Amino acid sequence: MDMNSVVDDVLENIEKSDNPNRPSRKEAEAAVRTLISWAGDDPAREGLIETPKRVVKAYEEFFAGYDEDPDLVLGKTFEEVEGYDDMVMLRDIDLESHCEHHMVAILGKAHIAYVPTSKVVGISKLARVIEIYAKRLQTQETMTAQVSDSINRVLAPKGVAILIEAKHQCMTTRGIKKPDVATITTQFTGVFKEDPNMERRFLSMIRGY
Repeated sequence: MDMNSVVDDVLENIEKSDNPNRPSRKEAEAAVRTLISWAGDDPAREGLIETPKRVVKAYEEFFAGYDEDPDLVLGKTFEEVEGYDDMVMLRDIDLESHCEHHMVAILGKAHIAYVPTSKVVGISKLARVIEIYAKRLQTQETMTAQVSDSINRVLAPKGVAILIEAKHQCMTTRGIKKPDVATITTQFTGVFKEDPNMERRFLSMIRGY
């Protein structure tokens, strides 16, 4: 048995122990071979022999968010805010996800802001939360709400604002094939929902002024 096979067996045993209902790596690879045959090609030909393994490995990366808890990421906070009471904002967070209807790419950017109370979080953690939810099968609307809910639940801020703008390949490369269409979703809570000036400031800061 070669080293790659040993590694595959170890990973498969780990996956089974974490989630006994999860199909094995070999079962996932067999499913890819079935799809290749269904598409009209031969999964046994030279150029496709390793494709099932590559696809499964890629899917492990695409959907790694199922194995992570965003609340735990946000739970590492700082209590000292030194009197800061304005918004904290991250702009232009690259986002890569997959639509739950066709399992094709959603590509775009996310913008997040929150107004802290007694707790702040490292700014990289906000980007990490976006990444965790993005690396799951998603709708853009659900992902926007999930990110907002997680920040509200863990940080209990005065308010959260989120805007996601993305292109969906299920619309740009198939179906009606409109490559220039972007989808925008927003979620405002607390002061961003109650105070129109806060909402306007957030939207203005996205534009860079």
